[in-house]
Amino acid sequence: MKDVIRWGILGPGKIAHSFARDLQLIAVGRLVAVASRDLERAQIFAKTYHASYAFGSYEELFKCKDIDVIYIATPHNSHMRWAIQAMQAGKHVLCEKPLGINLLEVEQMVAASKENNVFLMEALWTRFNPSIKKIKQLILEDHIGEIAYLKADFAFYGLDRSVDSRILNTNLAGGSILDIGIYPIFLAYLILGKPLTIKAVSNFHYAGAEIQTSMIFNYKNAQAVLYSGLTSNSEMKAEIQGTKGAIFIDPRWHETKGFSVVKEDREQIKVPTMGKGYAHEIEEVHRCLKNNKLQSELWSHQNSLDLISLLDEVRLQSGVVFPFET
Repeated sequence: MKDVIRWGILGPGKIAHSFARDLQLIAVGRLVAVASRDLERAQIFAKTYHASYAFGSYEELFKCKDIDVIYIATPHNSHMRWAIQAMQAGKHVLCEKPLGINLLEVEQMVAASKENNVFLMEALWTRFNPSIKKIKQLILEDHIGEIAYLKADFAFYGLDRSVDSRILNTNLAGGSILDIGIYPIFLAYLILGKPLTIKAVSNFHYAGAEIQTSMIFNYKNAQAVLYSGLTSNSEMKAEIQGTKGAIFIDPRWHETKGFSVVKEDREQIKVPTMGKGYAHEIEEVHRCLKNNKLQSELWSHQNSLDLISLLDEVRLQSGVVFPFET
C-alpha cells in the first residue's frame, strides 16, 4: 500500500461531509474523488474538500485508477449493490452501517471481499471511539466484575420529516432499528456477546415505518435493556453494571468523549476524540490496508455478520419487514 491512501466517497450526504472533514485530519489519507448521481452536487462537494475528481455516476468512481478505497454513504437499501460493484472493480470498501439490510446481504458482501481479495469493513465508528475501546479493555481486565446489566438508548425526534425521507421511507429501509437501534444493539453485543434470547416490540408510523422499538437481550447471567426511537429526544446515556462496580458513558454515548467508573468512589475519565470521531475508523482502515488485511480485528466480517443477525431477530420479533423483502 502506498504512503498516501487515496479515498473516494460515494454519496455526498450529511454523514459524508463529517467523514470528509475528519479525513482531512489524517496525514496519510487524501480525498481524491466524490461521486453522486447529481454531478453538480459532486462538484460542490469536491471543491469544498479539495478532491481532484467529481463524478456524476458511481460507475465512474469505480473505474478511477487513482482511488484505493471507497467510502459508501448511500441509504441503507443500496449498500450491498454499490459495495459489491466497488469490490468487483478492485476497490477496498468502508461501507456505512448497517453493512447490509439483512444477513443474506452481508454474507454476499463478505463473499465479494474474499473473492476479489479486497478489504471490507462496516463503518461502525463507535467501535473505534477511544472511550469505547478503553471501556472494553477495563471490562476484559475484570475492573467492574462480571457484567449483570446494560442499558443504552438512541432516540431523536424525526416525525417532522417527510414520509419520503430516508428515515421514514420503508422503500429505503427506513425506521429507527437499522438507522439508530444498531448502536445500542452493538453495545450489548460488544460487551456481552450474542444473547440467548431477544424480545422486541415496535410502534409504527401511519405510513408504515417502525418508529420506536424496545428490546430486552437475555443472557445467562445478565440482561440488556435497549431502545431506539424517532418519536422523542433522549439524553443518550449508557450504563454497564458489574458485580464490582459500574461504568456510566457520557452522552451522547455513541460518540462520547468520556465516562465514569463507580466503585468505592466515582472516577471521571476523559478521552478526547479526534475531530468528530470518524478519524478513528479511518485510521483503522489505513492500518489494515498497510498490513494487507481484508478485515479488521476490532470489527471483523464475523462481527458484522453477528450484528446483522441480531438486527434481523429484532425485526422478526417486532414485525418489521420492508416492501422489497416480501
